Amino acid sequence: MPATPDLVRWERRGGTVILTLDHPPVNVLSRAVLDALGRRLEEAERDLEARVVVLASASERAFAAGANIREMAPMGPAEAREHGAAGQAVTRQIERLPLPVIAAVHGVCLGGGCELSLACDFILASEDATFGQPEINLGVMPGWGGTQRLPARVGASAARRWILTGRSVPAPEAHAAGLVDRVVPRAELMPAALALAAELATKPPLALAAAKYALLRAIHPQLDEGLAYELDLWARLFGTVGQREGMQAFLEKREGRVAGRSEWATESAGFPWSATAPAGKRKKGDVSTGR
Repeated sequence: MPATPDLVRWERRGGTVILTLDHPPVNVLSRAVLDALGRRLEEAERDLEARVVVLASASERAFAAGANIREMAPMGPAEAREHGAAGQAVTRQIERLPLPVIAAVHGVCLGGGCELSLACDFILASEDATFGQPEINLGVMPGWGGTQRLPARVGASAARRWILTGRSVPAPEAHAAGLVDRVVPRAELMPAALALAAELATKPPLALAAAKYALLRAIHPQLDEGLAYELDLWARLFGTVGQREGMQAFLEKREGRVAGRSEWATESAGFPWSATAPAGKRKKGDVSTGR
């Protein structure tokens, strides 16, 4: 039998663990890749010699081109909720890892790939990197934490512009907005990431972990609640006209037909603007989880 591909490669150089996404050609984030990354993050936490994690890519073209649309296209709300929860779990795992995590981003970093980088403590990018949350073009929205973490990085105005238009953002613009910590030529990306990792590795590890957790609490005091809200909205979009058409058009490599509002009343059921949303939830701006 052929060997199982190593979807996330592991390497440690001194105190720096390098986790390299390796799912050709563009590191599409299938469920198998998410599971492999989760296991590698667990290994890094258990490794008492590890001091810093660098998340990188083996692809020449991309850091990660987003979630696997072919996997997601046929999903209904229940399946989408389970899949979205898996993506959110990995981003939370990165965020809660008691080690600093540096994303070394080159090429395309879109959708779920952008959400992975948002969960990291530092984002270094090559000059050719592009970021974005294009889910709106597929009839859905970010579901792995993008609506919660992107505004904290770039502010409300830029987050609205990026998420509601689905546009791609070049690295210099992402740097100016505050998403990216540093932009370097492609050849200097890994040396720059490893240099930052080496600097962080000189700091007391317990103090680093405590500072990371305190900063997370200050930046995202209600993140768990926000992620649950995002997941509920994201899952409800599956099975709607816009989602089915948007994802099918993507798979068929054609322009999508923009859905109108003919099914608005029916498809809005359960959303926060709907008259059918539970009254108690509407008062607080929440959404029923359906559980």
